[in-house]
Amino acid sequence: MSNSEQNSSNTSSSILEADAKGDDLQQIIDETLAKKSYKEYILISCLCFLVAFGGFVFGYDTGTISGFVNMTDFLERFGQINGSGERYLSNVRTGLIISIFNVGCCIGGLVFAKVGDMYGRRIGLMFSMAIYVVGIIVQISAQHAWYQIMIGRAITGLAVGTVSVISPMFISESAPKALRGTLVCCFQLCITLGIFIGYCCTYGTKKLDNSAQWRIPLGLCFLWAIFLICGMLFMPESPRYLVEKNRIDDAKVSIARSNKLNQEDPFVFAELQLIQAGVERERLAGSASWGELFSGKPAIFKRVVTGVCLASLQQLTGNNYFFYFATSIFKAIGLEDSFETSMILGAVNFGSTFVNIYVIEKLGRRLCLLVGSAGMFVAFIIYSILGSVNLYENNDFDSDVTNRSTGRAMIFITCLYIFFFASTWAGGVYAILSEIYPLRVRSKAMAVAIGSNWMWGFLISFFTSFIINAIHFYYGFVFTGCLAASFVFVYFSIMETKGLSLEEVDEMYSQNILPWKSANWIPPSAEQMAHSTGYAKPSAVESP
Repeated sequence: MSNSEQNSSNTSSSILEADAKGDDLQQIIDETLAKKSYKEYILISCLCFLVAFGGFVFGYDTGTISGFVNMTDFLERFGQINGSGERYLSNVRTGLIISIFNVGCCIGGLVFAKVGDMYGRRIGLMFSMAIYVVGIIVQISAQHAWYQIMIGRAITGLAVGTVSVISPMFISESAPKALRGTLVCCFQLCITLGIFIGYCCTYGTKKLDNSAQWRIPLGLCFLWAIFLICGMLFMPESPRYLVEKNRIDDAKVSIARSNKLNQEDPFVFAELQLIQAGVERERLAGSASWGELFSGKPAIFKRVVTGVCLASLQQLTGNNYFFYFATSIFKAIGLEDSFETSMILGAVNFGSTFVNIYVIEKLGRRLCLLVGSAGMFVAFIIYSILGSVNLYENNDFDSDVTNRSTGRAMIFITCLYIFFFASTWAGGVYAILSEIYPLRVRSKAMAVAIGSNWMWGFLISFFTSFIINAIHFYYGFVFTGCLAASFVFVYFSIMETKGLSLEEVDEMYSQNILPWKSANWIPPSAEQMAHSTGYAKPSAVESP
């Protein structure tokens, strides 16, 4: 017998002895959690925040690129010359520079996220940062070749796509179920923090008269990569990944360390058995091939479709319409310093995400998304009407004269929209995607779902400049329709996973619970779930 098998056997024997004494697994877990004060969650929260910092890398890129394409030195180096001798970036060049990042993200999530399955979540994140550094070097060394910037952004996209799959997955597998939604939403919090810091950096350097305008913000990216790599040195590996690899003793250490408990604590054994039971059930269901995304049970294909639609709708809410093109949009409104407005939007986005961290566990996933869809729908339709009817005199969209009061009202509505997005859909989607898939296909299914998100991001960021030039603010009505569709989709398709362990979520899907009734579903006891897999048969233990 191998060491790993012996460790697994010894551990399961200890757990079965606990069952023989009449200790209910769920009671052990509930009692331990009930005794914990909020201070005892500080460690695991800080560790998960280190993982969530991967979102900062993504957000920082979003916050800086909208400023780069409007900086004088950037235009001088990478732009084209128009008829009057001025430098500018064409719609095609702007679209490619901004949107190629999303293509890289899609490929990175699908191809490189499996590094997290092969070598662990920690190594996967470190690997992604190595790719990220290469992409930054390619960009920062560019002199006059605009396509070098594009290639560098594609490479950094590979890294960010990998992070976007592994980070939420890592957090969901490591966090206590009572805090899982909140801690996964910290990934979105870091995205919004990155966007805000990116806006601030470009605002601080825009007055420089050389390449330092954009090279200083780019150079800071090396610090973000170093911080994330160093943070992973302190983060325990995912216990679910360790159990899947039969590293049972390491899984015990990870659970104990994350919960500040002794390795022999009953809570550690109870939590370990639940994870083992879930992994064992997945092993009995078959290998984790790509084909299983279409034929796996229970309801794997249904979950994949749900995830793809949800991730796609997150982009189709129109958030990146503002974040990627904020500076350009507010120039059109007639603001003298659109960089300042971008900072305001970034601050609203960041502050609103704290609301998301609270409401995701207080209201639940479904209600959170439903409220967000309704709020964004109202905000976007008002924004679109103001922009298409009242902003320009006589609807002359080529005029430089705009109604300032209407412009200010549109900025307020934009802030209202961002509040609803950041406090609901922004983090809620990542929380749901990290919860609804079983372990054996989680990375593949999340890669497909988030890949669809990135592809929609590419399409929106590439074509938005063309569409704005063609139909101007009428473009907003497209997103309004998508927001109406998102409300209907959430109501009829999204399960409520608040307060459930990942194993309980899997059980809920196996019972085909209707989404609009899922909030009232009562999961079976932890002991019943463990025994139902055949991993821990009651007959294996004789009563004393």
